[in-house]
Amino acid sequence: MAVNEHARLVELLEYQILDTAPEKDLDDLIEIASALCETPMSLITFIDEKRQWFKAAKGIDGTETLREDSFCVHALNKPKEVLVVQDPLNDDRFKHNRYVVGHPNIRFYAGAPLETPSGNVLGTLCIIDDKPREISEIQKRGLQLLAKKAMDFLNARKTLYQQGEEIAANSARLKKLTDLAPGCIYQFEMNRSHECFVHFVSDGISRLSDKLTPEKVKYETKAFYNVVHVDDRVKLRQALQKSFEQLVDISIAFRVPVADGTMTWYWAKAIPERIPSGNVMWYGVLQDITDSKAYEEALEQISFDISHVLRRPVATMLGLTSVIEKEDLTREQMLEYVKYIKIVSGEMDNFTRRLNQIYYDKKQNWQAHHTQDH
Repeated sequence: MAVNEHARLVELLEYQILDTAPEKDLDDLIEIASALCETPMSLITFIDEKRQWFKAAKGIDGTETLREDSFCVHALNKPKEVLVVQDPLNDDRFKHNRYVVGHPNIRFYAGAPLETPSGNVLGTLCIIDDKPREISEIQKRGLQLLAKKAMDFLNARKTLYQQGEEIAANSARLKKLTDLAPGCIYQFEMNRSHECFVHFVSDGISRLSDKLTPEKVKYETKAFYNVVHVDDRVKLRQALQKSFEQLVDISIAFRVPVADGTMTWYWAKAIPERIPSGNVMWYGVLQDITDSKAYEEALEQISFDISHVLRRPVATMLGLTSVIEKEDLTREQMLEYVKYIKIVSGEMDNFTRRLNQIYYDKKQNWQAHHTQDH
């Protein structure tokens, strides 16, 4: 069978096996091969563009040879056969090989191809002896089964590696998405000793304070509390404790002081989940609500003004109308009361106009900031 060497090399690289550390599963296979065939040397080899590299080796020094000095390279085009060289001194392909005429003085070789599901041969599982010998059909079959076991291990290893790469890529994409999300996304755990362990926090945490980074919060959870306004720390801890004990959602607003002396308001929302260890895991978000908080405060001020500033003229108006209803007034007295009513009405009208303008300006400012943020 003709070998597509380029495709074979590409597939070899996909296994990510070259120049990796020894692995016991493969070391055990060559031990079994040597025991089965009673040889002092055995290898699992891979052939790349210029060399033969040993993944597992028994009785052989070094980790690689040049490709042209390799026995295994002659097995690349026969994936279903065990390559047997009973005495390389009698084989024109090998009689001048440096490892035949010199150490380790190879006098016997048998290699079972390591065939991929697509039919490419990556290398061999082989046995070597320093004296000529023969190999039985049962032993050949045993080498092929061991080579298949080696490939089963390599294929599983490749799948795990690829899945790991895919998970890492998906994690990187998810990290980018969460870092771009408004606010901060987080996941953390707490045990009964009130120890917190932050499993994930997006880059949005750094927008709360220049003292915070995702890494700092992960390894020093108290750093988060340190940037919260001192008057809000207790209520945050109380909300966390209540959520831990009763598995109720956390939904709370808190302040973070800013360098210029102002306050930034944040809203913390988190959903708890009791995990098998007995600890509680929370999944949540932090959102900047400073603008909406300012709008809310403006509405509260308006409500206060309405209830307090308007109280006096309204009370005066009600008093005047009560007097008018109860007393038998002359025309002059009636005109006098009407004059007072006009004064009070004018005050109320001026105030409500001013109030409407303030309300309108606050609303426009809030909407403008809200639109920019989104």
